[in-house]
Amino acid sequence: MQEDRLSEWFVPKFGSRNFRLGVGLLFLPYTGMVLSFAAWGSFANNFSLERLAAICVLYFLALGVSAHCLDSLGSKTKPWGVLSKKKIVIVSLVSLGVAFAIGLYYAFLDSSLLFPIGIAETFFLFVYNLELFKGRFHNKIAFIISWGVLPVFAGSAIQTNTIPPQVLVLSGIAGALSYLLIKTSQKYKDLRRNSADHSRTYRQEIILKLISVGVIAVTVSYFVSRYV
Repeated sequence: MQEDRLSEWFVPKFGSRNFRLGVGLLFLPYTGMVLSFAAWGSFANNFSLERLAAICVLYFLALGVSAHCLDSLGSKTKPWGVLSKKKIVIVSLVSLGVAFAIGLYYAFLDSSLLFPIGIAETFFLFVYNLELFKGRFHNKIAFIISWGVLPVFAGSAIQTNTIPPQVLVLSGIAGALSYLLIKTSQKYKDLRRNSADHSRTYRQEIILKLISVGVIAVTVSYFVSRYV
């Protein structure tokens, strides 16, 4: 049975255990996907580089740091080992507080659509990761909405305070990729825990790498071609 996530493909093989644990908790390839989806929303408009950076920083702090910290607390299993609850809560709340500050600044400035998007994302951040309400919202639909659809909306809203048709199309693509990711991830984790067939596990790992790294690479390539 494989429970130690320090052996995951996205965890560095070098450095101290605390360093590897800290980087692993960020789930950087998957966090990078969400930042890419937020960027997609901005790319659908004539975007401001400052606002693109702002929405990416916001999602890195809110999802990459805060949500994953809360997930480590809410998880029924403890694959990262026993972590300091106090430290995890402090890091999560501080990161979320900075993300809120960024979002509220632009929402009050001229991007009021960030208010409903932010409320929805905050709801999912807590109920999904802490598995509140008996885990009723810890499911694929909540994941797809919060991980795929809403970041695209937010990326567009911070630029023009609109959700044009092309953003709806991009959010649908992001949602489909998020579904593929969570479905593959669940199969991958089940195989790691319960199967001795390493070839099947490795195939699922390759799919996860292709999805996450592929989305990030395409996004960076588009940004470079358009902005540079």
